[in-house]
Amino acid sequence: MLNSDINAPNQSSIRQTSEAYDADLHASNLTNWQQAYDQMSRGAFYGRIVESSFDGLQVFCEHTSQALQQKCVVWPDSIWLGIPLAEQTSSRINGLSVRQNDIMCRPGDCEFQLSTPEDYDLYGLVVETAKLMKVAKIHGLDLNWQELNENGRLKIPDKTLSEVRFLLGRLLSTNYHGTSPRLQQDIVIMALLELLRVEQPQPAKTQSYAHRKKVVDCAQQFLANHLEEAVTVTQLCEVTNVSRRTLQYSFESILGISPIQYLRLSRLNGVRRTLVYAQRNQSVGDIAAQWGFWHMSQFAKDYKHLFGEQPSQTLEWRKGMHE
Repeated sequence: MLNSDINAPNQSSIRQTSEAYDADLHASNLTNWQQAYDQMSRGAFYGRIVESSFDGLQVFCEHTSQALQQKCVVWPDSIWLGIPLAEQTSSRINGLSVRQNDIMCRPGDCEFQLSTPEDYDLYGLVVETAKLMKVAKIHGLDLNWQELNENGRLKIPDKTLSEVRFLLGRLLSTNYHGTSPRLQQDIVIMALLELLRVEQPQPAKTQSYAHRKKVVDCAQQFLANHLEEAVTVTQLCEVTNVSRRTLQYSFESILGISPIQYLRLSRLNGVRRTLVYAQRNQSVGDIAAQWGFWHMSQFAKDYKHLFGEQPSQTLEWRKGMHE
């Protein structure tokens, strides 16, 4: 569901709030992003995005009720900063833990992966690179783009991070009736520059990390290319050319779950995604079989445990949206 004050992308300011009760539908609510979310924890999903957009600048606060594996791409020629709310430190970006005082940073048009826990809140800032560079030049700041592009995490001092969180909370508050959009935009960009000025890159990309990340990336790519097959852990070991123990360690350190859990949850999310976009002549049984589920009673039980509803309810809900 979407409520928008202004719905023209070229206006100076756009503010909107969206809510969703499906993780993948929620992922599509963030303007100009390409995303796919898989739900990893059990229960009904609720997501909310409060977003303010300006010319070349996007500011948002995202809430998600369930643990997720996210694949994200932000719009080209931009830079994204992700700022978890205080004391929310159990997320990962590309397999690297986001610790206290860390924020996340990635360039536009570059896929990255996030692992987020239950009841997670995140502030996001996206700005066109040219706009940021222009303001940085005016204020005499020299940004180290190589470090910003290579390191997914930046460490920020307590005081600076606290001030930026307060500013973003005020800007996105439903009760905020402050200054003009132009001044709001300037305040946000100056806050963004302050973050990048005091940041300390957190590389931590050791040879061991690189190997583990490569194993997981290879396994995920194989799964993406074999969506209609019931892929096994043995196959993943063969494809990645590692032992089961190494595969297990790689998945647990990069994604926080075992390969078996990832396979099962990925297939269940695949079923839900197919049910949400199903044609009228498709049945739950046909779709479940397509994703390698043959024991229907066990499948229905696992599906309800994960998503908080029966697969037939998902199918009927989606069909009702088109009537």
